[in-house]
Amino acid sequence: MRFLLLPLFTFLCLYAESQCKTYRLGANRDTLNCTDMTGMKQGKWIVNIAKLRGEPGYEEEGVFLNNRKEGLWRRYNLMGDLLAQENFKWGNKNGRCMYFTFAGLEHEESWRAVNPDKAYDTLDVQDLRDPNKYDRIIVKTDGTSIKHGTWKFYIPETSVLINMEEYVMGQLKEPTDPITGNTIKVIIDTVKTSSLPAPSRPKLVTEFEQKHTKKKKPARTGKTSPPNSQLP
Repeated sequence: MRFLLLPLFTFLCLYAESQCKTYRLGANRDTLNCTDMTGMKQGKWIVNIAKLRGEPGYEEEGVFLNNRKEGLWRRYNLMGDLLAQENFKWGNKNGRCMYFTFAGLEHEESWRAVNPDKAYDTLDVQDLRDPNKYDRIIVKTDGTSIKHGTWKFYIPETSVLINMEEYVMGQLKEPTDPITGNTIKVIIDTVKTSSLPAPSRPKLVTEFEQKHTKKKKPARTGKTSPPNSQLP
């Protein structure tokens, strides 16, 4: 059976390579970095970005479909440490994306990809006042991703959640408590400061000023004071 599978594997490799105008072979003899006959990137790719003008280089790996990133992509620094895990659809970020530092997870993002091939797209949008209600809307697309879902921010060293933001089709909802998840309502005081009473002075300050305040000294003229007189 092993000898029967070997020719089949060789045939599949040759077939895949025949569909590629340019490609390279990986350590396991799998086809990487395939560019098809029309010049589009297809299949699994490993992209290396060198250091440039002070910017650190990195390496990323994932799948291209018709020259667009598709599915899960991972990014590493040049030492092999994981920097990001991003999900793509139609070449745009879609779903949960995670970003890391040397110490651990730093933050998560949530996106909704828009099909760049359509000038308009139909989307189901959650009602901000009723989470169980959805409205179908038609939006003009610009071929990019839209913030949609929960964004979370952590202290990487401890993985403690410190902040959350909730987006619905690019619109930021009211902030929520990172522990309870309850909505935090921000109340802005619109009272004019000129209508507020002046702040009271501490009693100790008032008594100190009254005790040490003296009458204004007369101007010096060169005359001496008469006998038995007290200096001001």
